[in-house]
Amino acid sequence: PLYRGAVLSLFGSRVRFIGLQGSRARGEESAHSDIDVVLITDTLTPGDLLRYRDALDALPHRELICGFVSDRKTLSGWTRAELFQFYYDTVPLFGRLEDIIPVPNADDARLAVQNGACGVYHACCHNLLHARSADVLPQLYKSAVFTLQALHFCRTGQYLRTRAELQKALTGDDACVLETAARLRACAPGDWEACSALLLEWSSGLIAGF
Repeated sequence: PLYRGAVLSLFGSRVRFIGLQGSRARGEESAHSDIDVVLITDTLTPGDLLRYRDALDALPHRELICGFVSDRKTLSGWTRAELFQFYYDTVPLFGRLEDIIPVPNADDARLAVQNGACGVYHACCHNLLHARSADVLPQLYKSAVFTLQALHFCRTGQYLRTRAELQKALTGDDACVLETAARLRACAPGDWEACSALLLEWSSGLIAGF
């Protein structure tokens, strides 16, 4: 309520949409989870961003607030693959995304799977060869979970928002990737090279066979 009030006070009728994403939208947050807010306005200038920043600075838990901000026209031109995850991962608090962008469909989901798998594969190869960092893996597996959500949508036409719903629906390597993502999210120890190998083979299989 405080965020919504601050934004509406700042931008008034220019506000087209306010939403929430991430773990707090899914009901999976901890006390220290980011607050991923979405703000879409009719127009947005660099000066608007500075005023928005000042308004956020006055809110409680400012250190946790992050998220996506855009004007309507820019968002409507976003890539369809990106809009798939954006649309289905966003819980509306004010306004409707359907009034700004078309509802993403199976073709958009397929693009999201291809883009996601290619991105994960490239980053995984780079990490194994060059960075050699276990700290990179949680973010790569987070991207893989988004790809799994799009993949399940392609297969069934159903978007599963929570990790618990997704875990019940997946089998084989898909389930292994999701389980590994959960372990890494909980900071459980593991063999980072083995985790990388699983992700590399899974993403490669998707790219070649999807």
